[in-house]
Amino acid sequence: MLDQPTPAEAILRETIAGIETILADQIDDIRIERVVVGLFFTGVKLDSGAAGACATPLRAIPEAVCCPSSANALPFSGKLRGRPARGLLSETGAANGLRRAIGIATMNALADMCWERRPYPGVRLQRGVDAYDAADIRPGDTVAVVGAFVPFLKSLKKAGQRFTVLEMDPATLKPDEMPYFRPADQAGAVLPEADVVLITGTTLVNDTLANLLALCRPDARVVVVGPTVSLLPDAFLRRGVDVLGGIRITSPDLFLDVLAEGGSGYHFFGRVAEKIVLLRQAAYQTPEAA
Repeated sequence: MLDQPTPAEAILRETIAGIETILADQIDDIRIERVVVGLFFTGVKLDSGAAGACATPLRAIPEAVCCPSSANALPFSGKLRGRPARGLLSETGAANGLRRAIGIATMNALADMCWERRPYPGVRLQRGVDAYDAADIRPGDTVAVVGAFVPFLKSLKKAGQRFTVLEMDPATLKPDEMPYFRPADQAGAVLPEADVVLITGTTLVNDTLANLLALCRPDARVVVVGPTVSLLPDAFLRRGVDVLGGIRITSPDLFLDVLAEGGSGYHFFGRVAEKIVLLRQAAYQTPEAA
């Protein structure tokens, strides 16, 4: 009996299948030009000029020690320049965290090319919009945050909003945020009660996203946010996501330079990348159903 893909792998596989369909006449000719594994984010630039990013899962990488054990962490022994981009898509399913991050960053770079090629009826792209604002949180809403996503926590506290934050590592929270904390393994109790669910895109890297989405109420407003989020929305929207908050990389080489210097969103937004949101519209249908 063949092994079945995990739910998270299913999202990645569906996204990759969409990329291969949209770029069918071009994908085999696209090569990797540059890869940077930064402290916070991993970035990939293609020879087409498109670029993509993914959170670097350092805490989940026991191999991140010098030197023999880390030598096998990167695909092709780190010799990525000139490799076919399509070949790296298989790394999205790698058990090794660094390999997985490079694969997802490559996938996101290709997805950026797809957005220019294929329209998405019922999905609106807005530039320079914060995903928190797009979530349209109302004073009486019960809000659940998955992952200690600092900008969301700041905005929720400032608004005096009622919320719960599910986090695997409570050390990432500030003392004044601890009253809102619940362990990540309590998601089954917290998410079904939430009117708005805000999920960090790093859940795609650690194989938890699809399971979390399955716990959300059908009427909840669900937001997935972060540079890890793809511009190819189909697999996310099919699972109930209403808002995807990601990035468009406007200056790929400078963006990768920022990552190489240990930079984060505070350093690249407004300079070499812009925030974007993809909003589900009432008339949305997946291209297969349209």
